[in-house]
Amino acid sequence: MKIAIVTDSTAYLTKEEQAKYNIIEVPIPVIIDGREYKEGVDLTTAEFYDKLKNSQAFPSTSQPPIGEMIDLYNSLAKQGYDTVISIHLASTISGFYSSLTQIAPTIEGIKVIPYDSKITVKLMGYMAIQASKMARLGRTPDQILTYLDGLRQTIDELFVVDDLQNLVRGGRLSNASAFIGGILKIKPLLTFDDKSNEIVAFEKIRSRKKALKRVEELFAAAKQKADYPLRALVINGNDPKAGNEWANKIHELYPDMTIEQSYFGPTIGTHLGDKALALAWLRDFDQDNI
Repeated sequence: MKIAIVTDSTAYLTKEEQAKYNIIEVPIPVIIDGREYKEGVDLTTAEFYDKLKNSQAFPSTSQPPIGEMIDLYNSLAKQGYDTVISIHLASTISGFYSSLTQIAPTIEGIKVIPYDSKITVKLMGYMAIQASKMARLGRTPDQILTYLDGLRQTIDELFVVDDLQNLVRGGRLSNASAFIGGILKIKPLLTFDDKSNEIVAFEKIRSRKKALKRVEELFAAAKQKADYPLRALVINGNDPKAGNEWANKIHELYPDMTIEQSYFGPTIGTHLGDKALALAWLRDFDQDNI
């Protein structure tokens, strides 16, 4: 059995990681002032945030063309793959996964298994990496999917955004009405709701410093409750200095824990806006027996 691993550009894997684990990243289209760009192909993260500051209209995102996905799967079949596990951003923030589930049965010569990560960013990238490792070890698709389901259940994350305007205008915040009023000086905390997998705001805090402190408190509680080792991920949206400072602080608090850093690229930055920060965590998969 030969299994291919596909994900999308919101996994924010480095080129080195994509090559090392033989993971194919499909670029998500980002539309700025009527022009379409492919994330990570003809639009870098730095270029996106620069354009975001000067754009005339609110940026938006789209789905990769289904025809291109069909061509990709057919190409993998010709390369000798008999199965592809296609891991993509949460179906609650994009219709891409749903579109793939509709075309999957029509692809001949290869079994296409779309997988809803129920998350995005590097957290989804970790899932793709682990799937690739397991495929190389000869694990079956069912074994890989069962493992991903279990890892997915350990993921949690807290976002701190400067304001909610991007999420509100993009329709990606499920309880926007409760948080819109008087939002200018509020630093709302957001997360993916465990039941709905939608982005929800759940606390209003008066300053970024206090918001980050509150995230640290919630993370400490989650760590104490977890019955498995955790690893953490600090994610920044066009604010690497703040991301690095926060990651260093988390490392000082938990010197024995793996603390990594990543970023919000164009697709996710479209919805979270400039200067967003997040702390995410999940079971330390490096200690898993896969």
